[in-house]
Amino acid sequence: MLKGRKNLVSKRLNKLMYVISLLTGIMAFFLSVIAFYLGLTNLGYYHLATILLYIYCAYLSKKGELYYSRIFFFIFLNLGIAATASFIGRAGSVEYLFLFSLALPFSVFSFKTEKIYVYFFSNLSGVLWIALAITDFKLFTDTPIDVEIANTYIYPFFVILAFLIVLIQLVYFSILGTKYYSKIQTKKQEAIEASLAKSKFLSTMSHEIRTPLNAVIGLSHILSVNEPREDQIQNIEALNYSGKTLLDLLNNVLDFSKMQYTNIELDNIITDLSADVKQLEKIYKSSCLRKGIAMNLEIDDHIPLVMLDVVRFNQVINNLVSNAIKFTDNGSITLTIKKKKLIKDTITLHIEVRDTGIGIPKNKRKTIWKAFTQASNTTNRMYGGSGLGLPIVKSILQSMKARIRINSVKGKGSRFHFNLKLKIANNKNLDDTKEKKEHTFSAKKVLLVDDNLINIMVGKQILEKSNLIVDVANDGLTAVKKVKENEFDIILMDIQMPIMDGYTATKKIRKFNSTIPILALSANVFMEIKDKIDDCGMNGFIFKPFTPEELLNQIENFTKN
Repeated sequence: MLKGRKNLVSKRLNKLMYVISLLTGIMAFFLSVIAFYLGLTNLGYYHLATILLYIYCAYLSKKGELYYSRIFFFIFLNLGIAATASFIGRAGSVEYLFLFSLALPFSVFSFKTEKIYVYFFSNLSGVLWIALAITDFKLFTDTPIDVEIANTYIYPFFVILAFLIVLIQLVYFSILGTKYYSKIQTKKQEAIEASLAKSKFLSTMSHEIRTPLNAVIGLSHILSVNEPREDQIQNIEALNYSGKTLLDLLNNVLDFSKMQYTNIELDNIITDLSADVKQLEKIYKSSCLRKGIAMNLEIDDHIPLVMLDVVRFNQVINNLVSNAIKFTDNGSITLTIKKKKLIKDTITLHIEVRDTGIGIPKNKRKTIWKAFTQASNTTNRMYGGSGLGLPIVKSILQSMKARIRINSVKGKGSRFHFNLKLKIANNKNLDDTKEKKEHTFSAKKVLLVDDNLINIMVGKQILEKSNLIVDVANDGLTAVKKVKENEFDIILMDIQMPIMDGYTATKKIRKFNSTIPILALSANVFMEIKDKIDDCGMNGFIFKPFTPEELLNQIENFTKN
């Protein structure tokens, strides 16, 4: 986008210099005619020579040689005005043409990047004007024309000429500026429309992918808790792992899209980092065992509770560890968390992920932080991946005011490490943080509203296994009727449904029941969806695909009273 803007500016300046050079050449022609008529032969020949030079400047502008075109033009223009003023004398008022040459550099040079040229050529006009005044307009000759002729004929001509040149300059620049900014507005509107189209596309794709993915993860969980045969366990684990891998990939694409346009907002909560990281270790240990490599966790004892966006932190560790596993065929993966500094209510942790994998060549260590980029095409073919993990890691850590570094030796492995400064949390919520919830829903009634029959099947099984009584509606209108006719403890409401969507159904329910908790079940994770959920009267949301634990925790939170 920046490159396109520079090209647009260059084209505008080339066109501007081309037109100005030709117009000044025409003016030089008339000045040469006047000079010969008045018997000022030397001045006439000078202006004839500058005609060719101005045409050459126009030719350079047409070719795109803007630098030399502008330099030559301003030198010839200033010398031409000074020479003409010297030959005509003070009475002719030719020096007023310096108003044109003094203001012009501000229009044809960039004040941001070419400030020195703006100052130089503006000052050149001023210096020549002062030099004329000091020498009594005898800078180039001691024999100016007759004062009476200058007063009678030359003075009005050059005053009118100076006025017309400045007027033409203002009108032309106004027209050019209007066209230029009109193009900018058009490009801006096109960019906004493209961004909206992209958001709509990602929103639709997110919904279409997450809905079946919710079924995959939910069914694999149900199969795993239904006492499968031993020969089925490995297949179920592979199914569950594949579903979560696909979810991670989808989240990376959506996260990267959002990070391009908005800052990452952190949601810091009280976190037991030791317990959190040990859970991550369990997740990745099976992947390491399948590859025949070791998964090591080195974490200091007695790390205090900290205020941390644990979702974003886990995203960082997940990306680094999964990358390490992907690119390591022999040896081990080590996740290290050590206390580096403890000052009053803040702690600085040193966090690193080491592997004994393929390593990263020195000339590729900057490339890997770019989106959709890996160390080589061979890497992508052999190991797969989207190339978004590390750019997302970098963005998240920047929002946490941390900087990630890399040490790597090709063929021996890599070490990604960073220091993270965190605020130490109070102990009052320690029990809430560590507590694992035991769900006891004594005959609570749930209305599950969803048009997808597979989601209904999965959701119903998860809920009924926790002793919840489940009723089902396949669209918003049916849900409204059922809430009027029956008592429910909570409603789980899908958003996109035929006949009546979840937003409309919630608004209608709120007209006669303002107390029943309504949770949105949405496969769309974009911020505008969250705003709509709040506006229509829902109490919260659960994004698909969700784990059974997430779903049951939310239901308990809203029904315990």
